[in-house]
Amino acid sequence: MEKVNSVLIIVLLLIMAGCVGGSKQATTDDFIIVDVTKSYSSKKELILQDFMDVEYIVLEMNDDFVNQGFVQDIGKDIILVKNRNDDGDIFVYDKTGKALRKINHKGQGSEEYTHILNIALDEDNGEMFICDIYKRKIFVYDLYGTFKRSFDHKEGGGSMFYTDIFNYDGDNLICYDEYNEEIAFVLVSKQDGSITKEIKIPFKEKKLLQQSVKDGDNTLTVSPGPYRRIITYDGSWILSELSSDTVYTLLPDYSLRPFLVRTPPIQSMNPEVFLILRLFSDRYYFMETIKNVYNFDTKEGFSRTFFMYDKLEKTFSGYTVYNGDYSTPKEIYMNALRPVSHEIESWQRLEAHQLIEAYEKGELKGKLKEVAATLDEESNPVIMLVKHKK
Repeated sequence: MEKVNSVLIIVLLLIMAGCVGGSKQATTDDFIIVDVTKSYSSKKELILQDFMDVEYIVLEMNDDFVNQGFVQDIGKDIILVKNRNDDGDIFVYDKTGKALRKINHKGQGSEEYTHILNIALDEDNGEMFICDIYKRKIFVYDLYGTFKRSFDHKEGGGSMFYTDIFNYDGDNLICYDEYNEEIAFVLVSKQDGSITKEIKIPFKEKKLLQQSVKDGDNTLTVSPGPYRRIITYDGSWILSELSSDTVYTLLPDYSLRPFLVRTPPIQSMNPEVFLILRLFSDRYYFMETIKNVYNFDTKEGFSRTFFMYDKLEKTFSGYTVYNGDYSTPKEIYMNALRPVSHEIESWQRLEAHQLIEAYEKGELKGKLKEVAATLDEESNPVIMLVKHKK
């Protein structure tokens, strides 16, 4: 690790000495370098289906299966969905969107959760792992809703709760604790929650993308919305610790390989400009910067710059991505996509009433037109799955 850090320091010194200019930011054979202070006047227009595969799933609706379509995880045969509100409902669908069962164990009992932040699916073992940040526990149920066990989140080092959890392998989850001051990424035993591996990403001081203000005896904290620190890409795990200048790939032997480096150093910035990763394809990396400034009086702030890196041309630029299943331009907002797994890169929900309106106006084509023809105003949202091209 010391050798890697020395290389990165040399690279950053070269950048700060003026070796990078225009949209052709510095690259190495192994990782790219991102200047978070840049803006991009040039903008590329892309069609999502040209570089990713897209699939649409209609979530069956009946009296028990009316939901808001917030996908939690997707396996080979199962999709787990919840509502945005905190009602505790978990909807189990098969991969065609057929309703299988609804589960709800919200409550104060020892086998019940009080809140669902996110859910990780272990389809091979027939289990789902529910992250409850209020109880600071992970509750484990089988796919029929039978309680199996629970275990606590990590303690110590400023830890509060896991904000990201993913199914890592047959024995472990990979988790991120945003508030841990030293080691936020950990592999956690699925059986008892014990830490099987700590993944240390070096940084000087913990930085948080949020702003707080005192409101009487209370503290009001705001943040710019959801983003992942763990991203699946090309069979690997990409780990993004905002307090570090380097984003790493976690290798099978648990070592870290630099994936990209940001500049200027985050520790040197006040206010900070954070780098957020969104979606990676074989050619394009989509990302954004967010300035850590918020006005509590006007309720405005967290300004963003959206851009992408083209691996083929080795250039950065702005972008607009369109859904190719519309006959008129329909932009896809890449920060609305949510990572899922190694098989499914991301997902996005499409509201039924909006699809029906577009269908009636003759704005749809292809697969999406066929899907919209089956909907009515009361239908559940349609789930768009975004996958790597085969």
